[in-house]
Amino acid sequence: MLVFLGFGVLLGHVAHSPATDTLASARGPIKLVLPPSNASSTTPQTSTSTESTESTESSPPESEPEPTPEPAATPPASGESKQPASKQTSHGGGGDSESSSEGEGSSEPAPGTPAKTLPPIKHVFVIMLSDEPYASAFGPSSTAPYLTGTLEHKGELLAHFDSVAHDGLAGAAALISGQGPTAETAANCPTYSEIAAPGTGEDEQVLGSGCVYPSSTQTLPGQLEAKHLSWRAYVQGIDEAGSQAPACAHPALGAGDPTANEAAGGGAYATFRNPFVYFGAIVSSPQCASDDVGLSALKADLAKPKRTPSFAYIVPDRCHDGNPTPCTAGAPAGMTQANAFLSQVVPQITGSKAYKESGLLVITVDQAPATGTFADSSACCGQPLFPNAPSKTLAGTPRGGGLVGALLLSPYIKGGASGEESFNDFSLLRTIEDLFGLQHLGYAALPTVKSFQAEMFTAAKNG
Repeated sequence: MLVFLGFGVLLGHVAHSPATDTLASARGPIKLVLPPSNASSTTPQTSTSTESTESTESSPPESEPEPTPEPAATPPASGESKQPASKQTSHGGGGDSESSSEGEGSSEPAPGTPAKTLPPIKHVFVIMLSDEPYASAFGPSSTAPYLTGTLEHKGELLAHFDSVAHDGLAGAAALISGQGPTAETAANCPTYSEIAAPGTGEDEQVLGSGCVYPSSTQTLPGQLEAKHLSWRAYVQGIDEAGSQAPACAHPALGAGDPTANEAAGGGAYATFRNPFVYFGAIVSSPQCASDDVGLSALKADLAKPKRTPSFAYIVPDRCHDGNPTPCTAGAPAGMTQANAFLSQVVPQITGSKAYKESGLLVITVDQAPATGTFADSSACCGQPLFPNAPSKTLAGTPRGGGLVGALLLSPYIKGGASGEESFNDFSLLRTIEDLFGLQHLGYAALPTVKSFQAEMFTAAKNG
C-alpha cells in the first residue's frame, strides 16, 4: 500500500512540473504525455490517443501556416516574399448568389496580405477620360477633387501608366484589340474608311492604311463572346433622349466624319471616342446595336449582377470627358467637368452588387496632349515601333501617348495605395484577358508587357 502511495506522489509531482524540470530525466520506464516545451504549465489531462496526436502536430507543420494579417501597408515591391493565402474563396459575380469555384483567380488573401494570384474578379469597368496629362488628371493641380481626393483614398493609383499612342482613338483601339495605330487612327479618322488591302505582320498586327479593321481582326469583345461572357460600351451621347446618334453610331464607309474635329463646336458625341465601331467584326454584328449603347442603360444593367456585363467600357461625352477643348463654344471644359461626371457615375458602379461581389473599376485617360505646353509622347514597357504609323519615332525610340495615370478601385484593393511599376494600355488589356482566362491579343502578348501584379490586390474583400 505504501508503494502505491509513493508512486502516486511521484506521478503528481511530475504532472505539475514544467517539461524542462530535472525529473524529466527520471521518466525512464514511465510512459507519460507531457505538454510541449512551449506550452503553459497547466495541469494536463489524462493521457489519451488524442493528446498524443496533438503532441505530434505541435512540431513544425509541413503545410503552410495560416498567415497573420499585417498592418495596412502598400504592397511589397516585385521580388519580395509573399505571404501565403489563408484560404480559397470564390464569389459568384455572374449571379445573385455566391457559388463555389476552384482554380484560376480564387485565392483571397487576409486583409493587408499580398495576393498570390489575381482575385476572382468577374466584372471589369473602364472609364475613359480624354486628352489630359497625368499632372492635370491625378496630380496636385487637378481640378477634379472627387477623383484625386475621395477616390484616390479608396483605390490604388498607378503613377506610371502610359497611353500607347496619339490620338485618343489609337490608344482606345489598342486597349480592346492589341493593335497598334494606323496613320488614320492616329488622326482620329477624319474619313471613316476601311483599312485597304490589309495584310498581317508580326504580333498579329494588321498592316495597311485606313480606319476600320477587317472582320478577321480579333478583339476583346469577340474573345468574351466566344467564352459566353458579356461586354457593353456605354457611350454618353448616343441612343439617348435628344441625341441624333443611334446605338453603334458611325458614318458610312468612305464618308467623312464631322465629329473627328476636336475644335469647339464639334458637339457632344464623337465617333473617335467610341473605339468599338472601328472593328468590322463588331459593326457587322447585331451585337453592336445591342451592346454599343448610351450611358443611360448603365443604371438598369447595374441593378442585378446577371445583367451587369463582364466588361463595361464607359465613355463620357465631349462635354464631360476632361478634354480641355470645349464641346461647344463657350462651354466649360477640362477636369472640372470630368469630376462632375465621375461623382455621378462612380457611386452607381461601386454601389452595385456586381462590383461589391467581384468588381474592378479602372479610371484612366486615352492620351496626354500631343501638342502644347503639356505635350507628352513618352512610352514605356518595351513598346515596339508600330508598323503602320508614319514617322512615329523620337530619336529612334517608339512614340507613345504619354503619361496619363490610372486609378484602380476594387473590394480587393486597399485604399490609399500607390504603384510605381510601369504599365500601359496593352498591360490593361493583358490583365483583363488574364482575369477572364483569355488569350493575349496582339501587342498584349509581348514579353515586355506585364499584367497588373497579384501583389497589388492586398485586401480581402472589403465590401
